[in-house]
Amino acid sequence: MKFALIGYPVAGSLSPRLFEAAYGGRYPYDLIEKPAFEAAWECFLAGYDGCNVTAPFKQDAFNRVNHLSENALATGAVNLVTRSGEGTTGYNTDVDGVAGAVREAGYPVSEALIVGAGGAARAAAVAAIRLGCRVTITNRTLSKAEALADTLGCRAIPLTDMDSLTPDLVVYTLPGSVPLPLPTEIFRKAVILEAEYKHPVLVDMPCRAYLGGRRWLLWQAVAGYELFTGEQPDVKKMSAVL
Repeated sequence: MKFALIGYPVAGSLSPRLFEAAYGGRYPYDLIEKPAFEAAWECFLAGYDGCNVTAPFKQDAFNRVNHLSENALATGAVNLVTRSGEGTTGYNTDVDGVAGAVREAGYPVSEALIVGAGGAARAAAVAAIRLGCRVTITNRTLSKAEALADTLGCRAIPLTDMDSLTPDLVVYTLPGSVPLPLPTEIFRKAVILEAEYKHPVLVDMPCRAYLGGRRWLLWQAVAGYELFTGEQPDVKKMSAVL
């Protein structure tokens, strides 16, 4: 079996190191860096059993695969594809990444606040719903939060109304380059999961537990690699890489 990551750019990705740690180097894992989705997709089909998909190709992969998993349908994006005799199947393991990181923290959660309204926020909201949370979405542009909330059956509020909430889970999905003024009191009893791990903005926020984006990355990779191979990857060695 042979696997790859498609996207542009992908040269600095941690995926090859994670995959090598997951299976002790028993399966090849390559980077396919192409600026056009069609070229990357053709490379995948020509010689690989599965691929991870990163920006900017997640929507392209969603539209191209023959079958979609429940999480892919719920999020409208694909970040992992497998091949079989029935064609290609698309998955979204970002949902698994959020759920896995929260479960690892070990705290019960029932009220979730999702900050952001892009693809990562959608995956986080789906995961929080699957964890049994009541979900609220907020964003710099309220109309985007409202549109996302409408599709998932949850509620949206303006950023200025965050201090009215008492969430026990906060998932912050905005890039580190656009930090927001946040009311610190609402986070004191919350588990915080921040998608950004290169330039986090909430790492020093007083809270019950802080989970960096690498935990999200780890658990989405664990779920994805098992889909690739049917084998449980070595989580301890993958965690050590991160």
